[in-house]
Amino acid sequence: MTSVMEIVMAALAAVGVLALAWHLYGKLLVPVGPEPVFAVVPAAGDGAGLEQTVRGLLWLRGDDLIDYVVVIADCGLDEEGRRMAEVLCRGSGQVRLCAAAQVEQILRERGGGRGP
Repeated sequence: MTSVMEIVMAALAAVGVLALAWHLYGKLLVPVGPEPVFAVVPAAGDGAGLEQTVRGLLWLRGDDLIDYVVVIADCGLDEEGRRMAEVLCRGSGQVRLCAAAQVEQILRERGGGRGP
């Protein structure tokens, strides 16, 4: 019975060390600085794959390692695709929908007006 307990404790310790290493590795990879970060997702047609892409990006924000805004750039969405994009925007305050031509304006507004 003691050997089973030792195996369980060793496995838990290994999982703990791996979790700590994964967290520290993530901290090393995250861009640090005052500059805002954006994820621009071009969307067209019926928005196939748009929901999965946006939800995946929001999931990446879930660990609070980095804060970024997801911008859905409307590059010719039809009615169904636009509806889906609007639903995704309502679900999160960190998702914005705009015309492709307005992406630069949004980046300048949120980026403090800096740029070329």
